[in-house]
Amino acid sequence: MSRDDTRSSIPLPTDVAGGAAPTPAEEANAAPVVSRYGSGNETYGALVWRRFRRSTMGMIGLVLVALLIFVSIFSDFFAPMDPKATNLPFAPPDVIAFENPDGNFSLIPWVYPIGDTGEFDPITFQPLTGPVLDNPTPTGFFVPGYAYNFFWVIPSNIHFFGSTDGRPIQLLGTDKFGRDILSRGIVGSRISLTIALVVVALTTVVGTLVGITSGYIGGRLDAWVQRFVEFVLAFPQLPLYLALTSLIPVTAPSNVFLTFVIFVMAVLGWAQLSREVRSKTLSLARIDYVRAAIAVGSSDGRIITRHILPNVLSHIIVSITLAIPSVVLLESFLGFLGFAVKPPLISWGLMLQDTGTFSVIGSYPWILSPVIFVLITVFAFNALGDGLRDAIDPY
Repeated sequence: MSRDDTRSSIPLPTDVAGGAAPTPAEEANAAPVVSRYGSGNETYGALVWRRFRRSTMGMIGLVLVALLIFVSIFSDFFAPMDPKATNLPFAPPDVIAFENPDGNFSLIPWVYPIGDTGEFDPITFQPLTGPVLDNPTPTGFFVPGYAYNFFWVIPSNIHFFGSTDGRPIQLLGTDKFGRDILSRGIVGSRISLTIALVVVALTTVVGTLVGITSGYIGGRLDAWVQRFVEFVLAFPQLPLYLALTSLIPVTAPSNVFLTFVIFVMAVLGWAQLSREVRSKTLSLARIDYVRAAIAVGSSDGRIITRHILPNVLSHIIVSITLAIPSVVLLESFLGFLGFAVKPPLISWGLMLQDTGTFSVIGSYPWILSPVIFVLITVFAFNALGDGLRDAIDPY
């Protein structure tokens, strides 16, 4: 019997169902098996994005964050009124109605200002206020308004929404100087989000470098660095914020004061992230492929940048999304105390200074409207961070 006859007499392997096993050519032409965890050839980013899309709250947070950033960049275009123009102080919000003065439905809303209705309360005999129905303000989209620079270069006066006859509209009322709260909130988002993004960027860079270096090198350097980190974490931050910001003279320019506030927040905000990155670096430094890289003579910089940093990057991304709302709340709190932003700059914290007395809040509750912007921002970034954390976590 020849070798070919012997080979032909050996039975071919079969699959589980009892049929003949596929040949190598059939396996090459077969479609890739797609499971609930992916097709096997997906990149890490594609896997994270596919898992992230399943999170409803995460997608809502992503959309809101994108809208917040887009509106803050083009805030002058979206602001219906000049944020520095003054009108009637503490004017209540106007009433929006989707019907024209004839009583017919209108796709473009009409704004009815609040004024004296000519009637009196039958008990207190105080004049009653309400929407003035005989003098509505027509509105429209892409209407002319106050002048600004589009992209900070191109002069323009077109706004996304506003009155078509040039009369003021106050959809959220006015403050004690008669300035439109809605327009100031939209324009103030630029300063508030800029502070948050710059502070988080600085704290992320410093915290990541300190944490990875301390955890990877270890020894006496790690001990001394961690004692300093513990000192920063244990120090009461609020008195230090107030003490450091009080060092700036009152006559200092607004930009200088803003830069100093960002510097103080960054100096006091990196320690927690560095502690988290250090703990992950300590666990990664004992993994086999890191030990193998050390054994073959790889430099410390290459090991940190090629093996450790990519594995802690997912945690850093989630920490960024969860740290931004904390900075927004801190800026709002310091602005309420008068230690964040100085006029003529506008921020949400600076706008909340008008809510300092209970009598003002009780008489003019609409001045609390800047809280809406803070709540939306905090919810958006927290929802985005929770969705990213669930999508990145392999377990």
